Amino acid sequence: MGCGTSSSAKDRKSERALRAALIIQNWYRGYSARLKARQRYALTIFQSIEYADEQGQLQLSNFFSFMFENYTHVCEKDPEFVSRLFGNTHQDDKDRQDYVGLVDVPDSYNGPRLQFPLTFTDIDLLIEAFKQQQILHAYYVLEVLFETKKVLKQMPNFTHVKTSPSKQITICGDLHGKLDDLLLIFYKNGLPSGSNPYVFNGDFVDRGKNSVEILMILFVSFLVYPNDLHLNRGNHEDFMMNMRYGFTKEVLHKYKLHGRKILQLLEDVYTWLPIGTIIDNEVLVIHGGISESTDLNLLHHMERNKMKSVLMPPFPIDEDYAADLKNKVGTTAVPRGVRTSGSLSEQLTKHEWEQVIDILWSDPRGKRGCYPNTSRGGGCYFGPDITSKILNRYQLKMLVRSHECKPEGYEICHDGKVVTVFSASNYYEEGSNRGAYIRLGSGMTPQFFQYQVTRATCSRPLYQRVNIMESSAIRILKERLISRKTDLIRAFQLQDRNKSGKLSLGQWAFSMENVLGLNLPWRSLSSHLVTTDKDGNVDYMSSFQDVHIQKPVKEAQSTLIETLYRHRTDLQIIFNIIDSDHSGLISMEEFRTMWKLFNSHYSVHIDDSQVDELAERMDLNKDGSIDFNEFLNAFYVVHKFDKLHKSDSTLA
Repeated sequence: MGCGTSSSAKDRKSERALRAALIIQNWYRGYSARLKARQRYALTIFQSIEYADEQGQLQLSNFFSFMFENYTHVCEKDPEFVSRLFGNTHQDDKDRQDYVGLVDVPDSYNGPRLQFPLTFTDIDLLIEAFKQQQILHAYYVLEVLFETKKVLKQMPNFTHVKTSPSKQITICGDLHGKLDDLLLIFYKNGLPSGSNPYVFNGDFVDRGKNSVEILMILFVSFLVYPNDLHLNRGNHEDFMMNMRYGFTKEVLHKYKLHGRKILQLLEDVYTWLPIGTIIDNEVLVIHGGISESTDLNLLHHMERNKMKSVLMPPFPIDEDYAADLKNKVGTTAVPRGVRTSGSLSEQLTKHEWEQVIDILWSDPRGKRGCYPNTSRGGGCYFGPDITSKILNRYQLKMLVRSHECKPEGYEICHDGKVVTVFSASNYYEEGSNRGAYIRLGSGMTPQFFQYQVTRATCSRPLYQRVNIMESSAIRILKERLISRKTDLIRAFQLQDRNKSGKLSLGQWAFSMENVLGLNLPWRSLSSHLVTTDKDGNVDYMSSFQDVHIQKPVKEAQSTLIETLYRHRTDLQIIFNIIDSDHSGLISMEEFRTMWKLFNSHYSVHIDDSQVDELAERMDLNKDGSIDFNEFLNAFYVVHKFDKLHKSDSTLA
């Protein structure tokens, strides 16, 4: 009896322990799932806003087309303005001596000194110097760029590479100025060499703080091993993209005296980068993707150096009009890449231009077919049927591309035929994503290697990392809301027929998506953006309660400030093109000319006199000129709280 009782008690105790373990396990699984959902939603916010910004950047091409259509009128009023905007600069017309010969390396310089012709020692020297945060002197930067351009010009549009089981090749995706990721790849996988070849698949620059250093390491490595290190052009190897996303600013900050020379030369180097790599006649490596009309034969034979920028599409112009322009303002004022006649015929055809855009900007999706890439505004979305069609047409087996941040650093789709690899870890925020690279060998299954550069995050638990990501994502989303405050309020009020100041959650979400176009899960995000009553109705004005745009002048109208804040990056790019003497100053006449064209094209419905009045108030020296960068930087978003309150509740 005693034994039986004892056995039964043990069974009950064991059953309770098992039930407790299952409850804890279920709770932990649910908690982890909620954290993962919050992390996924934060990444969705980051990516949606990133793509919306890229769409805005691509729309600048329409603005430049508009400016060209209005060329005659602008030429007559201000020919110097047009010459500065569309000045035709060609590095082939510049003697190397005009760049490098005028730059001296002082004895006091204690950074790395490269020896030409370059050797493996110079790669090692650069890496060690950059680890110590040393800056390579402008003289060596210019020398490397000239040498790189000279070698690139000899290369085909697509580099053909052979591998073997004993000689694999490593493919890296976007690095975006993140030097620590490149150094970690080299630490894990070895430096480039004749026995350790690499493909770097574009987007070396922008966003991160060390784009110069990454370019120098890649270009020097390329010059030492031109047959074993392969560089593909990405959509950020584009001087117009660099103006928005940070690389131009980085170069001018690090090379105050010779930065413009470096940027001018880089603009030309970009155009000579190959647009793809083909491995073992089986694997196509390109930065973005393909479309149903992708023609690899055409892409193999086009003159790739004519693709100056995605934002400078081919301009239709006849020879009579070109001659008229040259008579009025001279040949230097003809827009970059305009097809006129004779030696000025330097642009791709429209069809060629669109082919390159697809290669650099497209993204794969699960839906069949090929349709416009509405998120980015350029390239297309291509489905699995398009992948099979293009790969079969050219007897290929796989497409390796980059261009999209993936949480795990890589992603496989389209039945294993498309692989995305992204090598910049912590891309949006520290802890937001892993980086990865791929190793491929003839007849071998691709191997994926993941990593994450960690500093502060390494000791933080997952919930803290998610909170940081989520807080940052909500912060930039609120900044997007405040930049469209007037439009949002108008949309809310149209839905609020009773003038109650409240909407249903569905009405609020519809208005948010309709105005912002970010394709976000607004219902799930609502608890972070607005307050609701006990019936679940949204107080829509609470969308703006803890954030506002700082006014540089109290008397300025809020609508004007909001408009300038929303378009500040586009205006800054245009200003940087106009500011040919790089003084940072712009005259009132230049300002008015630029604004009127911008206002006409974007239809922002702001009275010119309001902008004039604000500009005059910002003319602090009262000399008829303003520091336009300072003018735009005066508009910034102020958050009521330094840290947005975050609970541990799920977004899902």
